[in-house]
Amino acid sequence: QAKVPPRRRRTFAAPHRTRGINETATMADVEEPQYEEEVAAEGEEEEVEGEEEEEEEEDEYAAIGGATEVKLFGKWSFDDVEVRDISLVDYIACTGDHAVFLPHTAGRYQKKRFRKASCPIVERLACCLMKKGRNSGKKLMACRIVQHTLEIIHLLTDQNPIQVVVDAIINSGPREDSTRVGGAGVVRRQAVDMSPFRRVNYALYLIATGAREASFRNLKTMAECLAEELINAARGSSNSYAIKKKDEIERVAKSNR
Repeated sequence: QAKVPPRRRRTFAAPHRTRGINETATMADVEEPQYEEEVAAEGEEEEVEGEEEEEEEEDEYAAIGGATEVKLFGKWSFDDVEVRDISLVDYIACTGDHAVFLPHTAGRYQKKRFRKASCPIVERLACCLMKKGRNSGKKLMACRIVQHTLEIIHLLTDQNPIQVVVDAIINSGPREDSTRVGGAGVVRRQAVDMSPFRRVNYALYLIATGAREASFRNLKTMAECLAEELINAARGSSNSYAIKKKDEIERVAKSNR
């Protein structure tokens, strides 16, 4: 039988062994510095890209920080809105600090007398829509109705709808009313002037009531009826419920002077 020569055992050099003076450099040794240079170059490229991204983010933040104009529902600007009746300037809050993105500030305007004068006028309109027991507390529904109303007003009139709302409130508030004077069975009506604050309150009540009655058992939505009421009131048209009621109140007051 032939003898099988024993297999030679391969020996591997330890990875941490240092190369001697007479030993030649292997392929791995040549590629290592090249690989390190590539890694360094890639690292520099990543740093440059990271710096560019940071600069872009800073530019974006700067652009967002610079856009300070407040627009109602992100569309309607308060800058060009003006109150043409000088007596109602202090009671129709639509400029300066009273400009809001949404008519939902969650302010505590009923805690003190006259504090609701500083409530944004569009929010006051939304609050007036929450009348009748089934609608009480549904602020989000009222805000949605107001948003759709402003869209319809803009489509029909091509004006800033906030200005239309302000004009409607100015035209709908009665300037004179009659009160009961006397006692002990002798009662008569006496004409009195109406304060600016009550004029605004009464105008909002009349506009909301007219829109509610128009939309009741009707195919028209509440937003459509409210938009029609506001447009007619802003024009001073007698088709508006609020204008008709205002004229009636002033006519009765005139007869009781």
